[in-house]
Amino acid sequence: MSQLKKWEALTLLLLRCGLAIVFIYHGYPKLFGSTERFLESFRALGLPAYVVYIAGAIELFGGVALALGLFTRVAGLLLLVDMAAAIWKYNLNEGIYAVQEYELPLILGLASLAVAAAGGGQFTLDRLILLRKRKMEGAMPSFWKRHNQ
Repeated sequence: MSQLKKWEALTLLLLRCGLAIVFIYHGYPKLFGSTERFLESFRALGLPAYVVYIAGAIELFGGVALALGLFTRVAGLLLLVDMAAAIWKYNLNEGIYAVQEYELPLILGLASLAVAAAGGGQFTLDRLILLRKRKMEGAMPSFWKRHNQ
């Protein structure tokens, strides 16, 4: 097991980047591509038009956030909710046994949950920001720091 632990940081980076590619690929056209086609599809499901823009924004900007490692836990949770909604409103029309209908959003949602639970790993902007913040706090005079009493 200790051999696998050495690969954890790289594995999380690869998982985040793979998810980012797929989510960006699916989110971009909802916002900037064939938006009208998505509006018609969402209306046919009984959803208001603005849901297309919400889903597109979550997928596009959530994908970018995963790629950069910025707010990875929040992005992972939002993408999980997005995929759960996609399965519920779109993919389960033929029932739970028609796995081929919902396998992609299922695995994307579960992978997003894994990123949310594990965090982004070592290669993230989140980590760089945290390290810089700690370094800055260490450089401040002690009388400027807050003391919890």
